[in-house]
Amino acid sequence: MVAVVLILVLAGLCVFAIAAVAIGREARRLDAVAPRSVYVLDEAVDYVADHLPESAQARLTHDDVRLLLRAHMAELRAKGLQPPVAVDQVQEIVDPVVVDETDTIGFLIGEAERSGLDVGDQDVAHVVETHLAYFRAIGAVGPVAEPGEARP
Repeated sequence: MVAVVLILVLAGLCVFAIAAVAIGREARRLDAVAPRSVYVLDEAVDYVADHLPESAQARLTHDDVRLLLRAHMAELRAKGLQPPVAVDQVQEIVDPVVVDETDTIGFLIGEAERSGLDVGDQDVAHVVETHLAYFRAIGAVGPVAEPGEARP
């Protein structure tokens, strides 16, 4: 009887040890891999359009918002903020990339003018603020830059 209990206790300890090693290994692997943030343009358009101030919602259509978001994503891509392939990647941030909202707003105002989009500067600013809020909501934004941190 004592031998059976001893065997069961040893078996339980072996199962626990194997599980602890497997869970520990996976936790370490997942900690080293960037969390998967999936950007879906249609969801972003709906989020931004629904979260804009009422005054901006009255002036901007979903197509206007989509055009501005596409231009914003093109700017972010040009700065290197999107991986070339959407796969799990080890987090190796060598040079932080800092995005300045003022620069982005200016860029999008220019893009809106080039495309003939009739939107006010304040509406563009609201779209940028809300688009960045969408990035935070899906977990696609890193920490806030420290004052004086170098910009690329």
